[in-house]
Amino acid sequence: MTEIGKNIRIERIMDRESRNMVIIPMDHGITVGPIKGLSNISDSINKVAKGGANAVLMQKGMVTHGHRGYGLDVGLIVHMSASTSLGPDPNDKVLTCTVEEAVKMGADAVSIHVNIGSETEADQLKKLGHVAKQCDRWGMPLLSMMYPRGKNIQNSNDPELVAHVARVGAELGSDVIKTNYTGDPESFKDVVKGCPVPVITAGGPKTETDREFLEMIRGSMEAGARGVAIGRNTFQHDDPVNMTRAITEIVHKNKSVDEALEMLK
Repeated sequence: MTEIGKNIRIERIMDRESRNMVIIPMDHGITVGPIKGLSNISDSINKVAKGGANAVLMQKGMVTHGHRGYGLDVGLIVHMSASTSLGPDPNDKVLTCTVEEAVKMGADAVSIHVNIGSETEADQLKKLGHVAKQCDRWGMPLLSMMYPRGKNIQNSNDPELVAHVARVGAELGSDVIKTNYTGDPESFKDVVKGCPVPVITAGGPKTETDREFLEMIRGSMEAGARGVAIGRNTFQHDDPVNMTRAITEIVHKNKSVDEALEMLK
């Protein structure tokens, strides 16, 4: 029965025709404090929902401040990990929520952040295994944000490292993996090929141009990604509604970058 629950919930965070996902993370406030685009989180959610986002992702405390009760419906992913830029090691993630709490909040999925290569890697892996077990118990889909990050990591987009961390997440029971784009479709194909669960692409730092941003999404989809989880390049855009529409044109309709850019004119 728990598998049925997972299947029902995961359909709420994806497009039923393309089977792909456009997820907008909005958990940045806990890391760096209030930032542009998230001052009024309900307004931000409403904008990306209008643009066709399948789900938003946020910390548990923000759910009551912005999710649902107005406008268009959009899936809810509750993030269970946290650290701040003020701490001694921002790569050290702690759990701040439980799967049971997320169930009570009506979440469609939960997410956890794991930094492979950090000094607390072992503890973070232990937490991932524990959360995966609880997700199986409650029938809750688990999205794992898997990144190569630590003092000895020189290039967090290195294809071998990204493939490794994606596989780690799948090995420990994740249902969806979010990770870095490696920079080109050919190398990212190896990441997708080596991971038996759906891989979605992180947005990374805010890009210089809309074309550069959309080309990254187009490349990841060509490589076999099942969608994107992108925050700042969406909710901080001058036109969040149409930028979200441009993303969905690529992810769900297989449109070209030029076609997607038409949404922004």
